[in-house]
Amino acid sequence: MDNNKPIGIFDSGIGGTSIWKEIHHLLPNEKTIYLADSKNAPYGQKSKEEIIALSMKNTDLLLEMNCKLIVVACNTATTNAIWELRAKYDVPFIGIEPAIKPAANQSLTQTIGILATQGTLNSELFNKTIEKYQNTKIIEQVGHGLVQLIENGKINSTEMTELLRSYLTPMIEANIDYLVLGCSHYPYLIPQIKKMLPKHIQIIDSGEAVARQTQTLLKEKIGFTTAQNSESVFYTNTDPSVLQSILGNGYSIERKDF
Repeated sequence: MDNNKPIGIFDSGIGGTSIWKEIHHLLPNEKTIYLADSKNAPYGQKSKEEIIALSMKNTDLLLEMNCKLIVVACNTATTNAIWELRAKYDVPFIGIEPAIKPAANQSLTQTIGILATQGTLNSELFNKTIEKYQNTKIIEQVGHGLVQLIENGKINSTEMTELLRSYLTPMIEANIDYLVLGCSHYPYLIPQIKKMLPKHIQIIDSGEAVARQTQTLLKEKIGFTTAQNSESVFYTNTDPSVLQSILGNGYSIERKDF
């Protein structure tokens, strides 16, 4: 395998850039290609069949671009489609799941909250995961509307604040001490969430763990790039301005129909 091929990353929009940032931070020399399927966001309200079809569409495009590894930077796509992707394609896949394990293992109140999409919370993979933690009370909350607001550039809007408060208040009242963010879009809400949560409640997302897993897979099975300077390319199938505002200047963003 050509070690200098890019790492492919896809998500139902701009949220997976929170995963890309962790991968790029840990593996700065690796070339990356990112697909923001914002046209079809959010995946969380679609059927399992639709999510699998969209995930395969994204994978096909990344393989056309010669990717050596594909990161499914979307909780909904991972929990609904990762098995089908691994069965169909030869390329290695890394998925992203809500970080229930560290939250449940470290919780002192034995009560944790999870904020995720409907598609993730309804998935077989998620429900198999929470079965392992019978002694932990898990407060599940669907983040209706959050992805749409982020995709529309309304992270700091009044509407976002009101939605977040309505979702977090019952969790605080239930005495959670960990909040798991089960959608790759949600790390962009952490500054707001921190203002609403009592200081003792820890927030966990999966970005760093996915980056470490990517590093391990490259080390053990694929190999690191020998190139000295990486290139990060981003494709979106809608207006690139929100993606640009999230990434900042200095990154190549191309609008592409897919």
